[in-house]
Amino acid sequence: MPFTRSLPALALVLSLGASATALAQEAAAPFTDAQRSAIEGIIKEYLVKNPEVLQDALAEAEKRQVETQRLAQAAALKESREMLVNGKHDVVGGNPTGDVTLVEFFDYNCGYCRKALGDVQALIKSDPKLRVVIKDFPVLGPESLEASQVAMAVAQQLKGDKLFEFHQKLLESKGRVNGAKALDVAKSMGLDTAKLQKDMASPDVKAALSENRGLGDRLGLSGTPAFIIGDEVIPGAVGVEPMRKTIADVRQCGHASC
Repeated sequence: MPFTRSLPALALVLSLGASATALAQEAAAPFTDAQRSAIEGIIKEYLVKNPEVLQDALAEAEKRQVETQRLAQAAALKESREMLVNGKHDVVGGNPTGDVTLVEFFDYNCGYCRKALGDVQALIKSDPKLRVVIKDFPVLGPESLEASQVAMAVAQQLKGDKLFEFHQKLLESKGRVNGAKALDVAKSMGLDTAKLQKDMASPDVKAALSENRGLGDRLGLSGTPAFIIGDEVIPGAVGVEPMRKTIADVRQCGHASC
């Protein structure tokens, strides 16, 4: 029978969700033009009559992709753990010697980051054992980059609670945040703005931002805010309670979900 070899090819296209044209190209050598045309017709007719097959194949492909990304992210978390929780340029809030560390990647012009600030403040207030690490991740344009450069320079003049206070003031400020606004906030806190402007262009600031970008890329972060608690990456402003539960699970069993 001339088309018997089309059956494995048909099974392949259905399982992978590939198009009939792609199948014909793959099978170019074994089949004549007429046979390839017939195969395409058979596949097209089958998919038209059974669209759920293609939907199932696409769903399975997406599921495999998500799992692949999850495994890659887990490996990146393990490899980058020390840099994530103990980076020398980080802003640290809450209990600096806390038993669980919450890491946040943020952008000063991210509306959801501003919303999430209230969640982070609530967690710090209600959990005296929580350590919070804030990482500048300016992904929303040049103004965000300027603000982060100032914030990194501020870290050379302020430490601990005062540095976290600057972070909160700047994130709570109205309108677009840029370098000028960040310098104004710093000035209101009594900082040396001339030194800040000099330090903004320092190798340390460039290295810190480069380190954060590298970490974000390795973790596959596509936006802000993004939180890391234990062995889980939590994208977006998910609210206080989901993060509180994850923190409790990390304390109980060492993982983000027990």
